[in-house]
Parts: sequence; structure tokens; C-alpha cells
Amino acid sequence: METTTGKPPAKRKTWKQKWTPLFFIAPHLVFFLIFLAYPTIYGVVISFHNWNFFGDMSFVGIQNYASILWQTDSLYFDYFWAAFRATFIFVILSVPPLIIIPLLIAVAINAKPPGQNFFRALFYAPSLLSVVTVVLIWIWLLDTNAGLVNYYIGTLGLDAIPWLTRTPWVWVALVLMTIWWTIGTNMILFLAGLGEISDQLYEAAKIDGANKIQQFFHVTLPGLRGPMAFVLVMTTLASFNVMAQPQLATGGGPGYETRVLILYIYEVGFTGGNPRAGLAAAMSVVLGLILLCISLIQFKLMTNEK
Repeated sequence: METTTGKPPAKRKTWKQKWTPLFFIAPHLVFFLIFLAYPTIYGVVISFHNWNFFGDMSFVGIQNYASILWQTDSLYFDYFWAAFRATFIFVILSVPPLIIIPLLIAVAINAKPPGQNFFRALFYAPSLLSVVTVVLIWIWLLDTNAGLVNYYIGTLGLDAIPWLTRTPWVWVALVLMTIWWTIGTNMILFLAGLGEISDQLYEAAKIDGANKIQQFFHVTLPGLRGPMAFVLVMTTLASFNVMAQPQLATGGGPGYETRVLILYIYEVGFTGGNPRAGLAAAMSVVLGLILLCISLIQFKLMTNEK
């Protein structure tokens, strides 16, 4: 049977055709609602209350936000922005090497030198370790009195370096252990991007007389614009969420120098005799909004790339 337009009528979808897609997305949807959407909404609700986990919540409006954002006479204001400063220092120190070093390693491996698979596995292997294992390894290496690094420094007639107890050495130690732990993941992402760059572009550059350095800046980097944007934003997000390295290696010290924002939120919300869950939730919301802005930048960059 045909319609007046000469086309057969559209068939009605059966119930299986209608519900099958829902069955496929249902597990992830349930996981998202229970473990992501609900905690996020509940956290925002808590941020407008005063609560210590044991009694009833009391509504305080935006007081928690005022204490950390514009009430300069509040101790929480000082500590929050000091923790944000420590987090920002870590981001500034860690993100550039976490982009540049994996990129150079990926370019070197992509040139297919002898033993390329060995070096690929060598640089990627640390990323398979837990953060606790990584920090314990580096504490053993960088301990002021019994560390392996200071032992060899001492054999050169130099004084031991207080890697985990004095600034700026604590920042050097935290960045070193983070680089060693995470460069493998970024290296793999860059290698995937390098595999998408056509060899014909390099051949054309050679014909035009471009040397290796010129090929890198005029062929490789433009070809990695999309992966570079993704790696940059994801690395920045990860660095803003740093906690375990300073918590385990320095305890936030010396003083409060390396007490980063996530660590401070944990201390406010879950430690001490009177935990302030509402205040910690407000800090988390502020940090979440900062990370959301970074994610929007990521979306914008990826859209421009397409």
C-alpha cells in the first residue's frame, strides 16, 4: 500500500525497538543518578546548611559561601585562599612539564627507534601504580636522612637536601613524583594523535626544505591541536584535584605551604571534634564551578578543532 506521495507508509516501531536502547543505557544511567547526580545535588543542598553529620541540619543561607569568599575577617577565608594558592602553585609547576615531557617522549618513540616497545612500556608502567605506592617510593628516595637521592648527593660532598620539609624543595618533590607517575598516560594520548598525522605532510615539508625542528613546529604541533587541547585541559583538571601526594608526602607542610584545596576541604569536613560538612560542601561547590569553567574551555577548544 502506498500513500498519495508514492512512498510506503512508515512502519510503527515495536515495543522492543522502543525499549531496547533504554536497556543499553540503563546501567550507566542508574550509576550516574545514584553516584553522580544525587551526591552533587545533595552536596549543593548541604552547602546552605550548618551540619556536623551527627545532629540535624540548620539552614544558614549563603553564610558558608560568605565565610570563604568575602568575609575577610573569617579564618576560613584566609585558609581557603591559602589552600587555593597552594593548589594554583602546584598547577603552574606541574602542568607545563606534564605536557612538554610526554610530547617529546611521544615524538621520539613515534620515530620508531630500536626498542620502541620497551620504552613505551617503561614510561607507561608507573601510571599503573596506585598513588600510595608512588608516594611511598618517592618518600624512600627523597627522605632527608635516609633517602637514596641524598645518599648519592652526599657522596659528591654536598649537603643533604630537605626535599619533604623545606620550600621550595617540597614543591620540587611533589612535581617530580607526579610527573613520574602520570607522564605515561599523556604519552599514549600524544602517540595516538601522532598516528593520525599523514606521512605525506612530512614528505611535503622535506621537499620544501624543512628540517626536523621546522617539521615539528609546522607539521607535528598543528596536527596535534585536538589531542593537545584535550591533554592540556584534563591535566589541568587533575592537577587542581591533587590531594594524596601532599597529604602522604608532606602532610600539607611545612606549615600550611602544601595544604592544597582538596586536602583542606577534607580537613574541614571530616576531621577534628566538630566537622563542618556545610562549609566543606560550599568549598567543594566553588571548586566545582572552577573546574566546570575549565571543562567549558575544553568543550570550546574541541568544537573549534572540529
